Amino acid sequence: MTQFDKRNLSMMMDFYEMTMSYGYFDGHHGDVRVAFDLFFRSVPDKGGYAVFAGLEHVIEFVENLSFSEEDIEYFRQQKLFSEEFLTFLKTFRFRGDIYSLPEGTIIYPDEPLMTIVAPAIDAQLLETAILSQINHQSLIATKASRIVRAAEGRSVSDFGARRAHNMDAATYGARAAYIGGVDMTATVSAGQQFGIPISGTMAHSWVMFFEDEYTAFKSYAKLYPQATVLLIDTYDVIHSGLPNAVRTAHEVLEPQGHRLAGVRIDSGDLAYLSKRIRKILDEEGLYDCKIILSNSLDEFTIASLLLQGAQVDAFGVGERLITAKSDPVFGAVYKLVAVEKGNDFIPRIKMSENVEKLTNPGLKDLYRIYDDHGNAVADMLAMCGEKIDLSTPFRYVDPSKPWKNRFFEGFSAVNLRRLYVSQGKRVERLPHLNEIRAYVRKQLSDEIWQEEQRFENPHRHYLDMTPAYYELKMSLLDDMRGKHS
Repeated sequence: MTQFDKRNLSMMMDFYEMTMSYGYFDGHHGDVRVAFDLFFRSVPDKGGYAVFAGLEHVIEFVENLSFSEEDIEYFRQQKLFSEEFLTFLKTFRFRGDIYSLPEGTIIYPDEPLMTIVAPAIDAQLLETAILSQINHQSLIATKASRIVRAAEGRSVSDFGARRAHNMDAATYGARAAYIGGVDMTATVSAGQQFGIPISGTMAHSWVMFFEDEYTAFKSYAKLYPQATVLLIDTYDVIHSGLPNAVRTAHEVLEPQGHRLAGVRIDSGDLAYLSKRIRKILDEEGLYDCKIILSNSLDEFTIASLLLQGAQVDAFGVGERLITAKSDPVFGAVYKLVAVEKGNDFIPRIKMSENVEKLTNPGLKDLYRIYDDHGNAVADMLAMCGEKIDLSTPFRYVDPSKPWKNRFFEGFSAVNLRRLYVSQGKRVERLPHLNEIRAYVRKQLSDEIWQEEQRFENPHRHYLDMTPAYYELKMSLLDDMRGKHS
């Protein structure tokens, strides 16, 4: 928070979180512990996987969750809450536990990404804020991962700040894009705050400011001879911009012992122009001059450009990355799955006319199943604390085909989630941003099937269940049908 930012982010909530919290308080239920799962229902762009991002800022939010005197007065003005409840809020701090996947984990629908186990009031007050962080950053990280994959090893930079939905979206979106694999950002606030490499050269206004294009290029090259990248589409790429860039390389940079680092085009037929540019640069001996393409790019346009033989070394990706334009909703939700009674947590399940909106009830563990080559073949839900031993054939249930008798044999299982917050205190180290980024890269290169990474009709990653967990879910559905039919 800066001197210009006086917000208390604890107030980032839907109002029903406060009305429900007061209801728990007034009914003397506020200290009853509950469990909420955070999960999502479908991968954006009909993709095969998503990237989990935003955990660090969820934990920062939880650690700083509190209400000021101004906040208390605002709630008093609503004339809905007792003074006893407002007094309770004055000293409120989060008292619960948070189990989560590590940030950067490759994720799939209907899996508990996070579980909050806390007094009812505490758990309720987190809902909107943590959904906002996880939904936004996971969405952008997932989009970035797809764009980087389409670029086939070429550098990708985030150019999206000016098209982001606001300043926070630009800054945190740049962080998420970096997690997803983008190499650098043009957003200075993200570079300063998160240590992301920054990049940027000139806009068309620089070229237009000077009396002619060559003078603009020459002035820039004299300032930054070690890293001159020229924007060559202000007037005419082939007949003006490129010739003036070549002249700048030969007359300004080379006499100083420097080379022209690159040229960028931001309009026109990018595939056609890039091929023309490469041919002319090579004829001029500028083999090492990189060609950078920008202008409303995403994974689909990048893949198309490469299919057309575009000569490109790097991409600048803006609005379609920072807004995830093709599918701008991640859709994570926050659902009650258990309520404590005595020494036990009693499972709860949400029923719906839509099968996809049925929840997975109760406290549970999430395992990733690996074959003997280290490939992630499936994920599996188990009862919390259930022993999983794959040293012998282990029976599991495919919930879409429960009648089939299926076994994991010769595989290994890893419990994916960790306890990050215990009784309101952080208990797990949070990795550096570069570690998170490397973790994403490692999973996609070494563990996740290439078939799941296709843009079209990706292979579906299976979410199986132990027989015990499947029976729990079915028994709860039977009970609910009996009570509400």
